[in-house]
Amino acid sequence: MKGFRVTGSFADARQGQQPFSVEVAADNEAAAKEQIVSTMGSRHKVKRWQITVNEISEISNDQIENPVVKYKVTGE
Repeated sequence: MKGFRVTGSFADARQGQQPFSVEVAADNEAAAKEQIVSTMGSRHKVKRWQITVNEISEISNDQIENPVVKYKVTGE
């Protein structure tokens, strides 16, 4: 697995577009995008088409800040 940082925004009825930046552990960029769309949709009750992904970038192990993602990627 690799670490990815996904940035984008989703439609929020109260605030317009709500930006986000999330780290995930996935095998490739497509899997990272699917995981983010699924999680954001479930967590914030928005449809997939209301989520805009602006950038998906692979990050190195020392740049990972989320301890769960770091464990999934490195096993430490």
